[in-house]
Amino acid sequence: MQNPAPNLDQMTYWNQAAAPAWVELNTDLDRQIAPLGAAALAALAPRSGERILDIGCGCGQSALALAEAVGATGRVVGVDISAPMLAVARRRAEAAAASHLRFLEADAQVHPFEPGAADAAYSRFGVMFFEDPAAAFANIRKALRSGGRIAFLCWRALTENPWMTVPMSAGLKHLPPRPPPVPDAPGPFAFADGERLHGLLSAAGFADIEVKAHDQKIRNDPAATFRTAMRVGPLGAMLREAPEARERVEADVRAAILEHLENGQVTMDSATWIVTARSP
Repeated sequence: MQNPAPNLDQMTYWNQAAAPAWVELNTDLDRQIAPLGAAALAALAPRSGERILDIGCGCGQSALALAEAVGATGRVVGVDISAPMLAVARRRAEAAAASHLRFLEADAQVHPFEPGAADAAYSRFGVMFFEDPAAAFANIRKALRSGGRIAFLCWRALTENPWMTVPMSAGLKHLPPRPPPVPDAPGPFAFADGERLHGLLSAAGFADIEVKAHDQKIRNDPAATFRTAMRVGPLGAMLREAPEARERVEADVRAAILEHLENGQVTMDSATWIVTARSP
């Protein structure tokens, strides 16, 4: 049976399976990936007074950073399909008195954004989950004014990201085998192929497309690294399906993580794309 709406599987996943971990661990996760998001934010170069969409804003840290960048005369709209994560985002915005920041529970692939109303769109790991990414990017482009720009961050291949492969490899011997991933399927590594990504943006009508490799260390304290490794990413997904293996996995994952300790911080490489483009 076909899904009655685009991205229904992702809506279910981000509201049920993934949401509890991301809500509980949002501070740990922000500490890990905010420095990567800052690199994409610099590529966007938001200016005072601009109107910006944050696609896949999650628990709101990236939207708050955008709101600070555009100032009180600007406007930021964080868009996400996860109601639990948006509840966290709204509380954070209220605590920060960011009245020019609001959040929208919506699917950016199909939501009827006001045409040409945004100066820019941004995303920190929020655009890899669309059932039809070309349609999603086309819909986001229509929300941009002529000359409006987009900048986003997405993962390169899993094999290039030790911060995920190290704990996953440590736990695999205790877990049942999994089928190989479906190429280009929605998920964290859907845009590992930079040429495919460039083609999707071109098909969506963007111009001046640049897909640049970005390599940066991810750092976090050992306890936070362990918590996130066990609940988020490939290993977290496997443990949700085989919770009985958790105790057997824990010791090996802790040991593998601690092999990467530098100055009290677990430090591992990450590999992403920073993508920029312009609406004609």
